[in-house]
Parts: sequence; C-alpha cells; structure tokens
Amino acid sequence: PGGEGPGGEGGSRRSRGAAARFPSHWDRLYFAILRQKPKNTANTHYFSIDDELVYENFYADFGPLNLAMIHRYCCKINKKLKSFSLARKKIVHYTSCDQKKQANAAVLIGSFSVIYLKKTPEEAYRLLVGGNNTYQPFRDASFGTCTYNLTVLDCLCAVSKALQYEFFDFNTFDVDEYEHYERAENGDFNWIIPRKFLAFSGPHPKSKIENGYPLHAPEAYFQYFRKHTITTIIRLNKKMYDAKRFTDARFEHYDLFFVDGSTPNDAIVKKFLNISENAEGVIAIHCKAGLGRTGTLIACYIMKHYKLTAAEAIAWIRICRPGSVIGPQQHFLEDRKQASMWAQGDLFRAKLKEQQNGKDKVGVTRILSGVDDISINDNKTNDKPENHMYNDDHYPNKNEMTQGDKLRALKSKRQARAATTGFNPCECIPTKVDEGGEAVEQDGEIDCVEYGEEIHEDEEADGALVTDRGNVVCDFDKCCLCAVGWVKTRLEGFEWREGCEQS
Repeated sequence: PGGEGPGGEGGSRRSRGAAARFPSHWDRLYFAILRQKPKNTANTHYFSIDDELVYENFYADFGPLNLAMIHRYCCKINKKLKSFSLARKKIVHYTSCDQKKQANAAVLIGSFSVIYLKKTPEEAYRLLVGGNNTYQPFRDASFGTCTYNLTVLDCLCAVSKALQYEFFDFNTFDVDEYEHYERAENGDFNWIIPRKFLAFSGPHPKSKIENGYPLHAPEAYFQYFRKHTITTIIRLNKKMYDAKRFTDARFEHYDLFFVDGSTPNDAIVKKFLNISENAEGVIAIHCKAGLGRTGTLIACYIMKHYKLTAAEAIAWIRICRPGSVIGPQQHFLEDRKQASMWAQGDLFRAKLKEQQNGKDKVGVTRILSGVDDISINDNKTNDKPENHMYNDDHYPNKNEMTQGDKLRALKSKRQARAATTGFNPCECIPTKVDEGGEAVEQDGEIDCVEYGEEIHEDEEADGALVTDRGNVVCDFDKCCLCAVGWVKTRLEGFEWREGCEQS
C-alpha cells in the first residue's frame, strides 16, 4: 500500500502482499514480512528486531512488548531515518513468518506511526493489513486455553489514547528507570498512569527469597514512594504484612480483598473508585503478583475516567506491566464493566461540572464517587469498617501456591535467566563481531543494537571505547550458535547459553 515497495530492488519477496509503506516527510519507511533474511542493496537498508526485542512470557502469552521496548524501537527508527549514511535509502523493518513475531513487530511500527507520524490507529492498521495480512491476537498470561483475544488494533488504540491523555511522553520517559524497577529484585513495580497509579508486587513481612522470588518488606518501598508523592496503598490480597507498617510511616492503607484470579464484586469496585478519586496523592496498588486483580481494578478507573474500551485498557496496562489482567477478569471488564463504567464516568463529569459551576466552591478538595450519590466532601472516611467487602479468613488453603505466587516466581526465574543469557547483557556492543553479525548493523556500521548509540574514543578514559551513555565497551567474544557478542568481564556469574560453544 502507498506506492512501490522495496521488493523490486533485489530484496526478498514478502510472504503475503507488498511491503507496507508508512508515509512521512521522509517517505521511505516500510514494513515487510519476508521468508528469508534479505541483503542490503544500494537503495535499501533492511533491519529486524525479532531477536533483539523479545517478549518475556509467563506461559503461552507472547506480547505485546512493553513500553521500554516500544521506546527503544522508536529511538532506533528515528536514528535510522536521520542517519546521514542512510539518507538516500529506503528503511525496511522486516519480520519473519513467525506469526507471534509478526504481531509484536506490527505493534512496534504501528506505535511509531501513531506517536511520531501522527497517524490514527486505524490508518496505521490499514497499512499493516494491506495485502490481506492478518495478525495473531495476543492472549493472557494464564495457564490454559485462551478465551479472550487482544488484537494489534486494540494495542494501537491504547497507545493513541495513552498519548492523548498524557499517560506517557517519550521526550521525558526514563527507560533505564522502567527496566530497573520492573525487575523482581528491584521492587517489581510499574507506572500505569504517571502521578496516579503504580502497580506493584505484594510486600512481605520480611525481605527474603522465597520460591525463587525476591520478597520485599514494606519499608523497602518507602523512599521511592515518598519521592514520587505516593500517599495511599491499596492491598487486594490476603494480609501478608501488618498494615501498620505503612500507616505508621504516614501512608494511608486500605484492604479490598478478593480471591486470587477472581473478579471483584460491585462493592469493592465502588470503594476502589471512591478511594482513587479522593486520594491526596498517588496510589500504589498490589495483590500477590500485582498483575491480575491489580490490573482489573485500575482498568475500571481508566474506563470510567478516560472512556477507553475494556480491550484498550487491558492493552495499555499490559504494555506498562506485562501479564496483567488474567482469565475471567478480561471478560468481566468487557461484558460487565465497560458500559457501566462509561455511564458512571459520564454522570461523574456532569455532576462535577454542575458542582464547579455552582456557588459553593469553598473547601472543595475531593470528589466522592458513586452512580447514585456523588457528593463533595473535605473529610476522609477511610476509618469506616468495610468488612462486608473484604475478608480473607476463608481464603482457601493459605499454604498452597496461588496463581499470583506462580506468576511472580516465573517472572523472577525468567529475569535471572535473562541476566546471563539475554541479548547484550552489559548494555553495550561487541567489538569482535564480524560485519553482518546479529549484534551490529548489517551495513557494517558499529552501532549499539540495544540503545542505538554510537561508540567513540574517550580521551579522559585513556582512549577507551565508550558509548554515548558512557558505558565502556569491554572485551567481547562471539557466541558460535546465536552470533551474539558476550562480555567476558564485568558480568558476575557469567555463563554461556546452553548448547553454545565459546569461540
């Protein structure tokens, strides 16, 4: 679609249809699905991220890729489009015939077109499906049969609305912070809506390693929470720690328990919205893993106050925190909550506007919500018992591993494995990889695949090679099997991927 593709210039043919062109003032960005790895030509530069930006699955889930990966991809594309050496070349992002890789690649280039080329989600999607292409829908992180499909278009719509409502800004997005704190050993938390909601894994009475997962005591979060004006903690799982450890530190703390993997009743949803709409500062929410129950309630708020569809809310939350919203929670949001949240949101905004236009504006500091009773009040009501809404006394078999236990154990083991076998673990590039290797650009330019950085000699470091971020390029060897460079120094506990031989 949109003109002649690069296939006629000596590149491989696309598996289905012509290469999709993404029009811009450069007018030279393409997306193609190819059967074989193409070779660069005088007029075309090919690249793939299939083995560079890889989704870390729990079970059979395979995407969408997280916000940090979307950011890295956009930086990579912008750099290529502005590169002097590529100025006269068509830039072709190609992916393989692997349907899962195709779906993730489509979300990446579609997101770029929405964020930077100012396309609507529908315009971007039409380019992607030109030539009768279809993309495998994403699924949840549960163990078992998939019962709910999340499409590429759902993800693009989510990115578009998140951009519209300023849920993210890549001009200020700190990718290093995102990747640091999403790791289990560093807290396992993600921002869903900046300055409003942070989702995190449930704290434990004592910091320790359990079932392979690093557990953190409440005190481990205090410094970060205070720095980011988090004032309110909402716990959705059974009581693993004494809430006084938060309240004694001057945080508000609420319990809204419902069973792991289940859906909340109307009283819990109403109370959650009430707390969220009246909190003085930012709200941190957790269940066991901070994925299913946590994502479900945040999705209710997003649908009510931003009128995202259930699928868009799920897509955005998963882009921020992969693995969120699981099993029946997906159908609960779409079938039972989307219409009611939209209706409540319309009524909320109408009554709020009426109050703001009224005569009595003095002392109005909080909005208390409810479909039938929306009132203005500057007194807190968090000390009122709500035992009818949450009670974990009858929680089934407290010693048995729940879905949340299994998910966060999987996440920790997966991340520990990635630390020793992941792509470019030292975050800089190999210097001993031949031209055309997977860890360098195919046109032979020395380029950091992970960050899109140039490297240069640093006189202050005695001529050592460093990246733009100041990372010293260490001594590397090349893996014979996967062609990825591995750092030999600096990586404590370094080991080769199983089946590989050192060269």
